[in-house]
This record gives sequence, structure tokens and C-alpha cells, in this order.
Amino acid sequence: MDRAPSVILGLCSFTHDSSAALLVDGELVGFVEEERLSQHKHTKDYPRHAVEWLLGEARLTATDVDVVAYNFQPAHYLVESPAALRMALSSTTRGRTLPRAQGFAKVALRTHLRTRALGRRFPSARVSPVLHHRAHQLTAFAASGWNESAVLVVDSLGERQTTTIALGQDALHPSTHTLEAINDPASLGYVYGAVTEHLGWRRGDEEGTVMALAALGDRERFRHLFARAVHTTPTGFSLDPAYFPPRVLISGYPRTSRRFIAETCPERHPSEPIQDVHRDLAAALQERTDQVMLHLARRARTITRSRRLCVGGGVATNCVSIGRIIEAGIFDEVFVPPAPGDAGTAIGAAIAVHTGSRSRRPVSGVARACYLGPSYELQALDLTPWPGLQQKTLGVESAEFLADQLAQGMIVGLFQGRVEAGPRALGNRSILASPLEPGVVERLNATVKFREPFRPFAPIVLAERAAEFFTLGQEAPYMSMASGVTDEARERVPAIVHANGTSRLQTVTRSQNAFMHDVLSAFARRTGVPVLINTSLNVKGKPICGTPEMALDCLANSGLDALLLEGWWITK
Repeated sequence: MDRAPSVILGLCSFTHDSSAALLVDGELVGFVEEERLSQHKHTKDYPRHAVEWLLGEARLTATDVDVVAYNFQPAHYLVESPAALRMALSSTTRGRTLPRAQGFAKVALRTHLRTRALGRRFPSARVSPVLHHRAHQLTAFAASGWNESAVLVVDSLGERQTTTIALGQDALHPSTHTLEAINDPASLGYVYGAVTEHLGWRRGDEEGTVMALAALGDRERFRHLFARAVHTTPTGFSLDPAYFPPRVLISGYPRTSRRFIAETCPERHPSEPIQDVHRDLAAALQERTDQVMLHLARRARTITRSRRLCVGGGVATNCVSIGRIIEAGIFDEVFVPPAPGDAGTAIGAAIAVHTGSRSRRPVSGVARACYLGPSYELQALDLTPWPGLQQKTLGVESAEFLADQLAQGMIVGLFQGRVEAGPRALGNRSILASPLEPGVVERLNATVKFREPFRPFAPIVLAERAAEFFTLGQEAPYMSMASGVTDEARERVPAIVHANGTSRLQTVTRSQNAFMHDVLSAFARRTGVPVLINTSLNVKGKPICGTPEMALDCLANSGLDALLLEGWWITK
């Protein structure tokens, strides 16, 4: 008989994108990223607000926690220190040998001390470190709800691993078995982050900007450079250190080499204008990323023989590469969880501990779930801190009202229900606009989101009518896949078609989000188009709004026309 309650707190903390998840007797109570509550984007702080909310939601205290599942294993960092000595054999890498060995040893010790510090916060709990890629694998596989699939995880670094291919099995008691792994310094996430930084954007935050810029460039200009720098092998890929020197986990060591700069361009300062060379570099980077991801997907198909694929890790947020895998027809279906990056590993770490305890209780509340954070439906609304805002209460026809305002050209923030998991707007913390409105993309970028004018906006569409506008051929509930578009889309809603002829698609069913389904249906009745622009409820540099206060700040300090907040219609 299982001990009751079995309380497992999964944590991502101290690195970036801090988050927490809580499993009680195998059931997911909730999951939330700390930035949604603390207002500090990509925070690495201990997720205090997230943990407090989860324990309060379950009516528990810190002393009730049995296990803290942490998303890194310190000892696995330590293994890389002696392994780094092999780099002394090459003149290209010799200068980084000792700093690399020291850096991995330092992080191993730091991670160990962090796990001990976590134990002091939960006096009745043991701390269970979980291999980072295993946490990624379980997050992706468990969220799919499938009973079996290949699992591909591609990120920058998890201890030593950067890429793993596993077989996932058993929807009720999820498990993954790693079949192949690629270790650092071969890292696709490292390369993408390095070029993002070289082009003048923040590594670990603005890779999506580079992905968007890639559509405007000439891939051929630097195609051969990236083919040399990121070389595919029969079982994966490797990096040429002459272009991307081995990682050193100590600051002050650049990720691109002098040769890379000489053969491409100088580093761009964020204030400098974007030139053709920057567009072309982004285009070649994206093309090579697509090629390597396709190569890895084919390898996953070969060694697992599965007809389904789950993809996790930071590189899984590259919707263009995911779209390419789907288009290639390697698998019958491809799935990306709502939180494929490090934040989501809080869920996977908790699942690893639960299934490792041999509990007979199934994992529940994870499969196809993304609305997992706090909600604020019953809170009274006080606009005193925002004297320029006005409010009125809407009736039961709020979906019809919202659709009407959107059809008239308003740009509206939407705040409803529980906070979503992951980096995309999934209909509870969204900015919505009509794709039929002239100049809507320019207006959104310039006055609402305050971001680069070439950035595209994603469409949200009724799942039952998606095939009229998009060629993806499968559901895309978490806005993680770029789809080709039909002639109908090009003709009727060109605002949602990016320069490369794709759209980062989100499909919506009634069971997934009834309110958004009603809004899209009402908008379709008025316009004939079941498609809206959907972007996250935030401005550039700020996290997605997790609380009413954050949403009201967003309305007051941006070009939003209105905010629909839990039945309140708020305008300026």
C-alpha cells in the first residue's frame, strides 16, 4: 500500500527559467513558472512564489513534502572535468582545456550545494537530483498521453548531454529509456545561442528573433560555412572547434572564434542597424538547424522504430525545425509539450521520482494539459493604481462581445482562467487581433509589443477548419509548429503568413479551450474567417502576465485598446 500522501515537489531553480510542479499521489496539482508571478523574466531565483502557490493549492506546508525532485545531477558534471583533458591534444582547443575542466568541476560543486540548500527548506524531505535530459524526456512523453513513442531531446546542455534519443513507454506510468546520447561540446543549442549573441540579441531569450530574421536572408551565402562548422555523422553531429570553441562554464570565453568572425561579420551591437549579412547569417543558421534536426529525427525513427515522436529541450521551441520534421513525413505524428524548455523539467523531475518509487498510482493531470498555474476568477478588481483605466462588467455573452470588438479592429488583451505552461500564448494570457485589419502587424510590433518590425504573429484557428488555411496535417495545440499555408490563407489572411511562407500555428478545439473556441466561432460568423492573431500578453523584455496586476500594467503602458480580465472589460 502506498504511503499517503506522497508529495513530490519538482523544481527548476538557480540556472534560468525557474519553476515548480507538485505531484500528490501521482496527480499533478499544478505547475507554474516563477517569472509569471515575480515579474522577472527568465529568473534563476528559487521559485518562492510558485512553491507557495502550489502548497497552498494542495493545502500543504513545507513539512508535508516527501521528496524534492531537482532537475540536475551534480555528479554528472564532474565526469566532464577529466574528459576535458583530451582537448589538450589539439592546438585548436588546447587553450580551453583547463578552464573547461575547472568550469565543470565548479558547476558540479555548486549544484551539489544547491541541492543541500533545497533540503534545508523542506525539513521532512529528501532531495532527489534527476538527470536533466531524463526530466526533459519525461516531460515531453508524459504530456503527449501516448503509450509509446520516440523521444528526442535537443538543448544547449544538461550536465554533459546535449542530445538524447529515447523510447518512451506506458502512459499511466511513464518511463523513458535512452538509446543514444551526444555529449558536449557537440551542441545545437550552443551554436544557435552563440550566433544569436553574435547578431546582437540575448542568448537564451531572443533566439526566436533570429529564427524570424532567417526568413529574410539568403541561406546560400553561409551555407558551406555551417556545413563545415556543424558536421553530421551517422549517429548525430559534431562541431568544428575552429568555428565554435568548446564551452567553458566560466565567464569571459566567447562562443564564436576569430575565424568565424573573419568568415562572417563582426559582432553586431544591439543598437546597430540590421544588414544583409546579418539576415544571411541567420538564414544559414536556421537552414543548418533544420537539417540537423531532420537528421536526428530520422535517427530516432530508425533506432526506436516508433511511428510517433515527442520533442523536448530548448531547441524544440524552434517551430520552423519542428514544422520541417512534420513535413518530411518521418513520423505519423509529432508532439511538443507546452513547456519544452528547462522550466518544464520541474514536471519531468517529479514524474521521475514518482515512477522510480515503484508506486502503483498512475501519473495523472499531465497528458495534454497546459492550463496548470494560478487562476484569479473570484478576485475583486481595484483599479486605484491605474487611474486612467475604466471598467465595466460583461454578461454571459462575453465571447460574442469580444469577437465583435476584434472584428471592428480593436487589439485586446485576454486574461482568463489558469496561467498557461510554456512560452507561447495559449488563449488564457493572450493579445488578440483581427488578421483582416490593415497594418495590424506593424501596429502590434510598434505600439503594443515594442519589438522588431520583421517579427511575425501567430494565428489561432478553429481546429475543425484548420485545413482550409494551413497544410500541417495535424493538430498544433501549443503553437510549437510552423505550418505551410493554403492559397486561401494567402488571399484572405496574409497578415499571418511570414516571409518564408509559413505560420506558427495554434489549433483550438472546444475541449481544449471552450472560451477561445467560442470567440473564434463568433469571429467567423462576423467575418467568414475562423482565424485570429494570437500573441502573448506581454511586451518585449517582460514575462507573460501571470497576475491581474501584470495584465493591467501591460494595458496601461502599451498600445492595447482594451483588456478582457475575467469578465471585466477594461479600457483607457
